[in-house]
Amino acid sequence: MNQASQALIQNYYAAFNAGDMDTFLGLLTDDVIHDLNQGQRETGKDAFRTFMDRMNRNYKEQLVDMTIMSSEDGKRAAAEFVVLGEYLVTDEGLPTAKGQKYRLPAGAFFDIRDGKVARITNYYNLEDWIAQVSA
Repeated sequence: MNQASQALIQNYYAAFNAGDMDTFLGLLTDDVIHDLNQGQRETGKDAFRTFMDRMNRNYKEQLVDMTIMSSEDGKRAAAEFVVLGEYLVTDEGLPTAKGQKYRLPAGAFFDIRDGKVARITNYYNLEDWIAQVSA
């Protein structure tokens, strides 16, 4: 495994968990590609910032039980973790938010370029999340 890539992803998630969006976004390339879970592809740091603004408004999340893996050349990495969350504000097209808590296994895949995250592909089971917040 590549230590620099692993450290980058550790810092990425540490900034996320701390709510430090300046550091978090600073770890991305300007042309970052974001593949949303079961959704579209967005390109650019501005699009990612908009996505994170919505996420931080609608959800309160901490990522735990983190395992990070990387390729030997450091160009790719992956992380598996558990999302501990609270659904704060209703997100468009999803069930009504009432402060429901959820625990959701998730993963992410990364391309790394010049010491920054150039692509993020997130995955979680949306049906599991919907069942948890609808219960």
